[in-house]
Amino acid sequence: MSDERDMSANALPPGMLFRSRAPLRLGLAGGGTDVSPFCDLHGGYVLNATIDLYAYASVELLELPTIVFEAADHEIRFEGPADGRQAVDDRLALHRGVYDRIVRDFCAGNPFGVKLITHSDAPPGSGLGASSTLVVAMLHAFVEALNLPLGEYELAHLAYDIERVDLRLAGGKQDQYSASFGGVNFMEFGGHGNVLVNPLRIKPWIVSELESSLLLFFTGVSRESARIIDQQVRNVRDGARNPIDALLSVKDEALRMKAALLKGDFGAFVDSMRSSWESKKQTASSVSNSHIDEIYSAASAAGALAGKVSGAGGGGFMMFFVEPSAKPRVVKTLSAFAGQVFSCHFTKTGSQAWRVR
Repeated sequence: MSDERDMSANALPPGMLFRSRAPLRLGLAGGGTDVSPFCDLHGGYVLNATIDLYAYASVELLELPTIVFEAADHEIRFEGPADGRQAVDDRLALHRGVYDRIVRDFCAGNPFGVKLITHSDAPPGSGLGASSTLVVAMLHAFVEALNLPLGEYELAHLAYDIERVDLRLAGGKQDQYSASFGGVNFMEFGGHGNVLVNPLRIKPWIVSELESSLLLFFTGVSRESARIIDQQVRNVRDGARNPIDALLSVKDEALRMKAALLKGDFGAFVDSMRSSWESKKQTASSVSNSHIDEIYSAASAAGALAGKVSGAGGGGFMMFFVEPSAKPRVVKTLSAFAGQVFSCHFTKTGSQAWRVR
């Protein structure tokens, strides 16, 4: 690192405030194929789109060598010396992980005083990539504050490295890249950490029809996602044929759904969503459960043409493709379950950061 970059935290006067936000994503197809070792051995394809729900971060540089970490939406706060001698609440592990990596990689290991505050429109375990998106948002606030030379790929890769390597949290790669790039993307994941993000140029009428037809239902926070990912990882490492074949089918459906979306062939889109959900349930035993199955059956009986869980499974958000005129009937049916119905609007931009003062 250059001396200029190593001293960047101390080169700015205290009291400066920077904010950022990064969009959450809806996993349309291919989820799970971005998780190692499957993507290293077989390659992964993921189709996703960012939506108008966000993770937010603010960074204020402090004169004193003190760090303040706060998850405002969970009312969790930590204050202590910047030298890192005090342990933080496990629920603030992402904050600590981001700060420590910034100090290590860009400040020559010299801690600096900072107040880092976050909140999110969706909780961890929602299936919308909330935790990874929060990491991207925090990193982008530091990028703005310290004038760090990180583009979309570098930002996403660093966020992935913090979560999966430094903090050893289970998960894939798609969330960090969707938050960083934004928009509708077809992503390719290969061996040696290779990632290629292909932004899709979807015609406006297709986007409008998709937004009009998609319905989101929050079933509650998933407690199963880490266990599901761990089981998928074990299945691949053990060479379990059925789960691996199911992931290969999930990968193929990402290609099929991409073609359907680009053409505006919503019949093929619905067929692909149905097939993808059936294959995804074969990748691990906890992807679905009796509660999810009951919600799916009720929504289908009310007029939903297809549906699936966004994310690893076990809970979080479900998405349904519904003929727009049938939406009120499906919404009424879903309202009988404990949960919350959301509409869906796509965004074109990824993570953003700005200076306030």
